[in-house]
Amino acid sequence: MIKPEMLQEKDKIAIVSLSWGGLGDKDLIHKYYIAKDRLENDFGLEVITMPNALKGSEFIYNHPEARAKDLMDAFQDKTIKGIFCAIGGDDAIRLLPYIDYQIIKNNPKIFMGYSDTTVNHFMMHKAGITSFYGPSIMCEFGEYGNMFEYTKNAVENILFKDCKNYEIKSSKMWSKDFVPWKTENINITKKLIKDEHGYETIQGSGIVTGQLLGGCIDVFPMIIGTEIWPTKEEWTDKILLLETSEEKPSPNLITYYLRNLGAQGIFDVIKGIIIGKPQEEKYYEEYKEVYKKVLKEFNQENLPVMYNINIGHANPIGILPLGTDIQIDFTNKKIFLLESPTKNNNLTKEKKLII
Repeated sequence: MIKPEMLQEKDKIAIVSLSWGGLGDKDLIHKYYIAKDRLENDFGLEVITMPNALKGSEFIYNHPEARAKDLMDAFQDKTIKGIFCAIGGDDAIRLLPYIDYQIIKNNPKIFMGYSDTTVNHFMMHKAGITSFYGPSIMCEFGEYGNMFEYTKNAVENILFKDCKNYEIKSSKMWSKDFVPWKTENINITKKLIKDEHGYETIQGSGIVTGQLLGGCIDVFPMIIGTEIWPTKEEWTDKILLLETSEEKPSPNLITYYLRNLGAQGIFDVIKGIIIGKPQEEKYYEEYKEVYKKVLKEFNQENLPVMYNINIGHANPIGILPLGTDIQIDFTNKKIFLLESPTKNNNLTKEKKLII
């Protein structure tokens, strides 16, 4: 997989709305300004907002070709070093006819988002570049009150630094608060409570290495059967990343989704599974039982599974790079990045000059 350059201060990052267009709606655009301020002042980045990103939910819904154009233009712009998604949604899949995978491959750069952005991450996989399952503009960068330190640290350590051998630790705190998106709530900070679980290994043991592939399981039914859904061969030796959305799908739905993966033979060829913390811990115990039940149905009772990862729709979330080697110690419940998911071209040039 091709790696993008790591971020540096003063780099340009593009904001795109690839699914839901609420970032530009009159009653929500304040989230954009909160996020823009944080990106510029806390991270030292220059924000470039793509032409269609703030045209509002109605326009964005009606014009998937415009969303895709923003994405393609952002990739082709040599001055842009990263692309951050506004938010998820439910129809990023409609971008498929307008995607040029060669453009993505020839212009690798940091691409980040989660939820329905799962669709776009599979596009990145098809194009052969690494991508980053992590914070969005409206939710994390536009967080009311203060941005979670756990999330902020993940951005700084994974996107701005060589993070080879970096340990992705479990957050000691989490929040189940929901703060309505209204301007009068701008100064409200979500309350954090102690996480009583940490990473949980719900079956299997040992150390596994491989590349992460996956995302929000709710989105999988829209992708399966399309040009971006990986073949069984492409799933071989991967570590499957799964998490659930704010819709909090029932255990029965998760059962059906997992049985589909089992029927495709995916469980037979992957090395393990890691699963995000359910939002607000809804169905926390029930989901664990579903995973054990379905994997047993497919004779995969020894396939290692780790649970309660701070990713996706949890609060707070970190960043998981897709397409670079990671190591998961299911016995000691630890996750490490075996290689940096980014490259430092400036460092390479400096070394050449010294030589």
